[in-house]
Amino acid sequence: MSQSEVVHFEVVDSERNAPLLARCTARGTRLAPWVEANRELLDGHLRTHGAILFRGFEVRAQRDFEEFSEQLSPARLSYVYRSTPRSSVGANVYTATEYPPPEVIPLHCENAYQRDWPMKLMFYCAQPAVKGGATTLASIRRVTQRLGPELLQRFAERKVMYVRNYGSGVDLPWEVVFQTKERSEVERFCQEQGIDFEWKQDGGLRTRQVCQGVAEHPQTGETLWFNQAHLFHVSSVGAAARQSLQELFGEEGLPRNARFGDGSPIPEEVLEQVREAFRVECIEYPWQRGDVLLVDNMLAAHGRSPYSGPRRVLVAMSEPYSAARRQARA
Repeated sequence: MSQSEVVHFEVVDSERNAPLLARCTARGTRLAPWVEANRELLDGHLRTHGAILFRGFEVRAQRDFEEFSEQLSPARLSYVYRSTPRSSVGANVYTATEYPPPEVIPLHCENAYQRDWPMKLMFYCAQPAVKGGATTLASIRRVTQRLGPELLQRFAERKVMYVRNYGSGVDLPWEVVFQTKERSEVERFCQEQGIDFEWKQDGGLRTRQVCQGVAEHPQTGETLWFNQAHLFHVSSVGAAARQSLQELFGEEGLPRNARFGDGSPIPEEVLEQVREAFRVECIEYPWQRGDVLLVDNMLAAHGRSPYSGPRRVLVAMSEPYSAARRQARA
């Protein structure tokens, strides 16, 4: 049976040209060997569409997903310097972010609040929700176009500073974020990553790091919007929660916040423009049991819609990339 007979390709959202659905029509076809045999084809599709959804392949358990991820990249990445709660379920395989079901997880690129990030994300739907729970997607190319060259240049020049305060009981504790209970290990990580840190008298920790506002894709050469200012800024939590946080912690003590790289405030109308660009470009496509989603982390943002009933989606990350190290070698 030829490749075209085994797998049919179609674009889910033709207007946004994403994601590409690869639907297997031959029962019993294992995903990992098929991917290995068609690597060059899939690499091209991924650069074009930003995300590929594999459906109908023989992916019945976590071990099948792990085999697929190892076929793509033998070294899965660990999740350190965390920003959201999740659980480890295998060798660098994690649950998707464990926020309560009624909450929306806004569209974002993984680890865009860091100077290093994974180029590939892999999701596996072990159990779809009864209702809702889609892993939403958005084309970063289209988001970048919507934001326009002036805003891109502004963020390219000014960058983004992420300020985090750990130990308040509101956000993740530093022991979870850095995956250690040793202060010396936290300090070593911060020094290696260019993160300013300060241990507070109450035993808490404050960190500041200036990261990119935009980034160049290493394969396509495109300059793309790449940061999480719209998630980290205090305005992301809504007016009532924001007021409570500011009254409780003050501006400097907020669990997390985003500013321009020089410490000056990012205008809130700019952040709302960013959120609106993601909202307009959002693609929602329901999971089916056994689905696997491959994402280019710089070409497609991901999020989550609210859901009800049990839901289990696993994620793995691979192909570490550092724009800072690349520039240093240039």
